[in-house]
Amino acid sequence: MRGLRGKHVLITGAAGGIGQALCQRFAEEGAVVLATDLQEGRLATLRAGLVAAGHACEANVLDITDYAAVAAAVATLIQQHGRIDVLVNNAGWDLPALFLDTTPDFWQKVIAINLHGPLNLQHCVVKHMVGAGGGKVVNIASDAGRVGSSGEAVYSACKGGIIAFTKTLAREVARANVRVNCVCPGPTDTPLLEAVAGTGDYGKKLLEGLKRAIPLKRLGRPEDLAGMVTFLASEDADFITGQTVSVSGGLTMN
Repeated sequence: MRGLRGKHVLITGAAGGIGQALCQRFAEEGAVVLATDLQEGRLATLRAGLVAAGHACEANVLDITDYAAVAAAVATLIQQHGRIDVLVNNAGWDLPALFLDTTPDFWQKVIAINLHGPLNLQHCVVKHMVGAGGGKVVNIASDAGRVGSSGEAVYSACKGGIIAFTKTLAREVARANVRVNCVCPGPTDTPLLEAVAGTGDYGKKLLEGLKRAIPLKRLGRPEDLAGMVTFLASEDADFITGQTVSVSGGLTMN
């Protein structure tokens, strides 16, 4: 991809399956990876592996649901590195359950991580990008936010909100040379998906149904997302903003 070498890329949820693939791909493109996650041990392992391979990576533990912590972390990174060129909002969380079987406490946790977290990051980072004369944001939503997903009602609502927010923010900051786009994974083989499948008969049935429905007849892999995300962050996508791209093996092509 053109123009990623030397760029400073902030990636949330970096220690997860998709997050690690994103960090690896951006590092291979020559970017300086600023990795954040709550999982301190896995984050340290990720950084050690990238640094050992000769890549530039900094790792910071961050709770994206805490606005004050996000603002402080972003300010520190900008002070240390001078800029943040790309923001990838990748962190997310859910457990499968029918909506009528869930509780308000569960809703609030899902909303805090999947909606408030990305809003916090963009509020802090995009202000910097506007002042710096430009930048790229890639929000990782989900096809659940485009077409719905049984057992993921509140999660789907959050991801639908991220899709709409992406389009709106893209309109608001286009004149400042900031591009904002959204990537929607389909079912992807990650530890989170394994946790979903392990939550009982309902989760297992949900997972098997998804596998059968994917035209390419396999689950997505974390590396399947990395190409699209790095493309949208690169100079090759300078004339693309406000778009939503599904990476789902054709699951939602209709």
